[in-house]
Amino acid sequence: MARTKQTRASAVPGAGTMFALRAIGLVILARWLFSMGEMQPLTALQAMASSPWACINLVFLFLLIFLPGAKARAERPFHPLPQWLRQALRLFAFLGLLFAIWSVGAFVWAAGWRRAFNAVAATNGWLIAAPTLYAVVVWVCRPRALWRTNIAARRFAIGRFAISIDAVTRTAIVWAESRKLGQYDARELSLRWVEVASGGSGVRRAMPSVASVDLSGAQPATVPPIANGHATLERAGVGGLLRRPKVELIWDSPAAAGHNRQAVFRAPLSSEGDRVAARALDANLRQA
Repeated sequence: MARTKQTRASAVPGAGTMFALRAIGLVILARWLFSMGEMQPLTALQAMASSPWACINLVFLFLLIFLPGAKARAERPFHPLPQWLRQALRLFAFLGLLFAIWSVGAFVWAAGWRRAFNAVAATNGWLIAAPTLYAVVVWVCRPRALWRTNIAARRFAIGRFAISIDAVTRTAIVWAESRKLGQYDARELSLRWVEVASGGSGVRRAMPSVASVDLSGAQPATVPPIANGHATLERAGVGGLLRRPKVELIWDSPAAAGHNRQAVFRAPLSSEGDRVAARALDANLRQA
C-alpha cells in the first residue's frame, strides 16, 4: 500500500514579520509589567492614568501584539500588515525610540558614565535593549515594495514601488507599497531616465540600453555600468546622495483625455538591484 509522502509545511511569506513584531511587543509588555510589579497596584494605575506617555504605550503595545487586520499572504510577502497599521506602528515606535534615547541620554548626562554602566548592569541591559527594540520595529515597518524583483515572473521592484506585467493581456499593475496605484495597458507605459544635476534641476533622458538583460530566467545577466556621470552610487557626500539617478514610469494614453505623458511614479535608484530591475522593466515594456 502506497504511503502518503509527508512534507513539512512551509511558512507563508510575511508570517515571520508578524511573529517578530508580536515577540517584541510581548517583551516590552513583560518588562513594563515587571517594573510596575514593584509598585502598589493602585499607585501604578494612578500613574498610568496621569501619564500621556503610558497611554500611548498601551495603544502601541495593543497594536503590536494583536496586529488587527494583519494576514500573511504569499502574493504580498513584504506587506502582511495593512497600510494604516504599518504606518501607526512606525509612528509609535519612532516616538518611543526618541523618548528612550532622550531618557537614557538625560540619565547618562546627569549621572555620569560610571553610574550609567551600573544601571545597565542592574537592569540586565534594558537601557540599551529598549531603544534597540523600538528601532527594530521602525526598521521592520519601513517603506518597501510589495515583493522582490523576479524577472522570470515579470515582477519588478524599484524603491517602494512594485510592478507586475501580464504578458497575455498586456496589462501592468503598479503598487506603491501595499496600495494599488492602478492598472494600465503595458503598451502605453515607458520608463524615462532622470538625471538630477547639481543645481537640483532634472534632465530627462531615455533609458539606457537593455540589450544585456536576460528575460528568460530569474537571474539577470551581467549588466554593464550605466554611462552616466551621476549614476555612481558609491559617490561620497551629501551631494552624491542628492544626485542619485531616478526613473519615471510614464503613462502615455492617447485614448484617455488628460493623461498624455503623465508620470505614474518617480523613484530613485538607490541600489544595484533597483538599476537591474529598471533595465529589465524597460525591456519588458518595449517587448509589449
